[in-house]
Amino acid sequence: MFYACFYNSFGFTCSSCGFCPRSDLLLAAKYQHFTKLTTQFATTGKLQKKNMNALMSEECYEEFFYKLNFFHGDCLSALISKVLGYSIVAGAVLVKVPQIQKILSAGSAKGLSFTSLLLELYAVTSMFSYSIAKGFPFSTWGDSFFLMLQNIMIGGLIQHYKGSTSGAIGFVVIFLGILGVLMSGITPVSVLAALQASNMPAVVISKMIQALDNYRNGTTGQLSAITVFLIFGGSIARIFTSIQETGDQLVIMNYVVSTICNGIIAAQMVRYWNVKPKAKAE
Repeated sequence: MFYACFYNSFGFTCSSCGFCPRSDLLLAAKYQHFTKLTTQFATTGKLQKKNMNALMSEECYEEFFYKLNFFHGDCLSALISKVLGYSIVAGAVLVKVPQIQKILSAGSAKGLSFTSLLLELYAVTSMFSYSIAKGFPFSTWGDSFFLMLQNIMIGGLIQHYKGSTSGAIGFVVIFLGILGVLMSGITPVSVLAALQASNMPAVVISKMIQALDNYRNGTTGQLSAITVFLIFGGSIARIFTSIQETGDQLVIMNYVVSTICNGIIAAQMVRYWNVKPKAKAE
């Protein structure tokens, strides 16, 4: 006689007599356990795949986890680029905090050029707004966003320690107003592209102003070595991630030029490593 056992709120019962023989009971229990495990594995697999899609395409997911082809050229390059990109973004969250701390602890912004900072702020803001308009992945522009926020703070501190607290407040308010216009959607993509194209001369001028100040002073002043070297390393990595993830020539060339200029500042940090800022004459 065949017993069709199933599980309900009262336990295992038989469809015909309400009683399940022990063998059928065990079989039904094993089937239910197998079904539960299969469902859990399927759900876990979907969640893992969804999480991994932030790092790779579905095709690359299949290459790595189904075909076990861990050395697929295109997929491996794409994965390295994504990991690098998110690592740069994570580093950018705090990259200028050492610089901010150094200004606050010294109670001075000596050696920092406000003009240079304004040009750098222009560059990262243009990159940020242009990348969003073009729909580039967060891993390619997230660092620009965090650099922008920290540069706003540094700009305010420079003004404050020059004795103009009202100038610091005005600087922040005016910048946030400009940012609102750029991000509102009313600014044409063509205008944002033009701003991005002008990044290269802005980056060169901003870094050269700072480099010239360092040379004239014979010291890097309150510049933070940690911040300088992290930015230099990040700009090198950004060349690779931009080639891999955007293919945008404007973005790629911007990072090539930025790397060269950041390298000059980094070289000055080494050159003036043990030179102390000159004290103000009484």
